[in-house]
Amino acid sequence: MKKIAFLVAAAALASTPALADVAAQLTVAQNHAGMAAKAADLKMVQTHLHHAVNCLVGPAGTGFDAAAGNPCAKAGTGAIPESTDAAQKAKLQAAVTTATPGLAASADLATAQKAAQATADAVAAAK
Repeated sequence: MKKIAFLVAAAALASTPALADVAAQLTVAQNHAGMAAKAADLKMVQTHLHHAVNCLVGPAGTGFDAAAGNPCAKAGTGAIPESTDAAQKAKLQAAVTTATPGLAASADLATAQKAAQATADAVAAAK
């Protein structure tokens, strides 16, 4: 019975990040928003912008899109839920809001790129 309890506990731990790394998640989010701003087509802009949002909100957050992928999966469960600084959380939530026009289905390339650059800048300012 002890072996089973140990194996269950080990399996649960293996599926979660060892340490939450907010700084790493912010760096990845900023980088992906920057890549989105420079992407040449709308699909790539939105893919990288989704990566940035996913790093910020985490799998349980509003706006998370599992289909887009989560490049921060091994770094934690989202910079916003893991940040302990209320002012930083507010800035990061504002960055997610800034990304929204670029993720809209009706967005054109220029609008999406502008939203992506503004998101990259907002994440940088929140660091």
